[in-house]
Amino acid sequence: MNSISSIVKHVSSSKLKTIRRRFQKLYGAIVADQLLERFYHILGRYGVGVDTRQTERLWSEKDAVLITYADMVSKKGEVPLDTLRHFCAERLKGAFSIVHLLPFYPWSSDDGFSVVDYRQVDERYGAWEHIRSFADEFDLMFDLVLNHCSAGSDWFLDYVSGIEPALNYIREEDPEADLTAVVRPRSSPLLTPTSTRDGERYVWTTFSSDQVDLDWRSPDLLFEFLDIIMKYVSEGSRILRLDAVAFLWKKIGTNCLHLPETHEVVKLLRNFLEVIAPDVIILTETNVPHDDNISYFGRGDEAHMVYQFALPPLVLHGLLNGTAAHLTEWASNLIPPPRGCSFLNFTASHDGIGVRPLEGILPPQEILTLAEQVEARGGFVSMRSLEDGSEVPYELNTTFFGALVEPEDDTVGEARFLCSQAVALAMQGIPAVYFHSLTATPNDIQGVEQTGQNRSINRPKWEHSELADILGNSECISARVFDWLTRLLRRRASCPAFHPDAPQFVQKYGSDLFAVERTSLDGSQTVICLFNFTNNSVPIPAAINMKELFSDGTARDLAGGSDIPIGPKGIVLRPYQTLWLVPL
Repeated sequence: MNSISSIVKHVSSSKLKTIRRRFQKLYGAIVADQLLERFYHILGRYGVGVDTRQTERLWSEKDAVLITYADMVSKKGEVPLDTLRHFCAERLKGAFSIVHLLPFYPWSSDDGFSVVDYRQVDERYGAWEHIRSFADEFDLMFDLVLNHCSAGSDWFLDYVSGIEPALNYIREEDPEADLTAVVRPRSSPLLTPTSTRDGERYVWTTFSSDQVDLDWRSPDLLFEFLDIIMKYVSEGSRILRLDAVAFLWKKIGTNCLHLPETHEVVKLLRNFLEVIAPDVIILTETNVPHDDNISYFGRGDEAHMVYQFALPPLVLHGLLNGTAAHLTEWASNLIPPPRGCSFLNFTASHDGIGVRPLEGILPPQEILTLAEQVEARGGFVSMRSLEDGSEVPYELNTTFFGALVEPEDDTVGEARFLCSQAVALAMQGIPAVYFHSLTATPNDIQGVEQTGQNRSINRPKWEHSELADILGNSECISARVFDWLTRLLRRRASCPAFHPDAPQFVQKYGSDLFAVERTSLDGSQTVICLFNFTNNSVPIPAAINMKELFSDGTARDLAGGSDIPIGPKGIVLRPYQTLWLVPL
């Protein structure tokens, strides 16, 4: 273990002062020095100590994230983590560099997000050795579930029994307190009565009665998570995803969302990683309106990455309604992330499609209409409670493919879906693709009926031989989508214009088209990405920049893999067609 003198020698005084200042803001001046001393003593656990290496760029155009459950693909007689690793190594190398393994810890509900033990791998998936083997093949993203733990965890059981230090880990509240201002992501009760050694107490339960909120006013809890972070780094985590972090700190009389203390915790975690693992990335998961979402960049001193939460519902709305107008307006006004920060662009994840990010972008009636359109295609709508007791849509529960289908015409749904995925891959930032987008999975209604949970519609699992048969059948939509999307990801990885930091310029070619231009950091490559959001053929004029880029009258389409002639009158896009144009 590092001696304190060695730590002080190798860590800059400015970093130590910053960490002490964070301790003081969160827990007060009286204990700040004690906490800094405690910080010195934890370094070195799991073999993770001070790392003084200089970090080069954190990402490149070769980076893309696959979002998947640890047991997404299973084979009889084989550990699920190994089955998934083999599948990814055989079929997805070159398309994805990072695999987001959704919570693989022992859990009691919410498909992993009610964590029973943060330091263990659920034996149903495998063991830490299987995680380490995965890390030899791909960079990995782990979830750090900060807001809550399982009601079946030792932490909660110790709280009920009055055992230190976990007695102070659980957030309880007076049921008579005025909590009307608290923003809710669910319509379930905020407080749950619990019998403890000291009588009945009411614990805070933001998401469900099985997901008990943690009390970050306890420094012991903070240090518990600093230890967990070192464990995850030692096991190969390249990205730490801070789940539901916006709800982390509670203060009566506020909305308990995005509080200054919450931002301070995220900044402290980044400072901690700058000391022990400067190449590890923090990603915040905050499914909220755009301005609140990007506030987690701080001044470039907080999260390295944030999800582009407005993108999925805007793309879905545009393709269902045949207009790119709202997407174009929003994208053209996007402020680039601070230096050293990036967006994570996606259309789907293990969760539903949040609609809160549409607030201020779409009129409320259009949001309600979008929810109705999803329901008409077999999806569900989850609600949240407002202060006045009324409910509004919070999340659309559907696979992204299922949300874009047309029962009367399979070809329309497939074309829309391919267009949607190419949009996310073209935007400035790092792309992330959910496994069920790769396989164009339809809505799993049976899954919802079995679990009673709306989110199960988007969470079926594959048996390996079944999936192999489907992907080997060229007549199957899933096989066509898988081949097209992985091919596009590999082509994208070879284009410096798609570096996450490379600038983008949104062109305005009318409401039918979404158009974004990406140029490499050194100016050596430009890609013009065009997307037809309608079911009609749409002409696009030969704009001045196209004439300059494609002076010989021909361009290579990376999306289709063919050459495209650009005549005097421009080009015509087929319904829902994508073009990624580069000079020959």
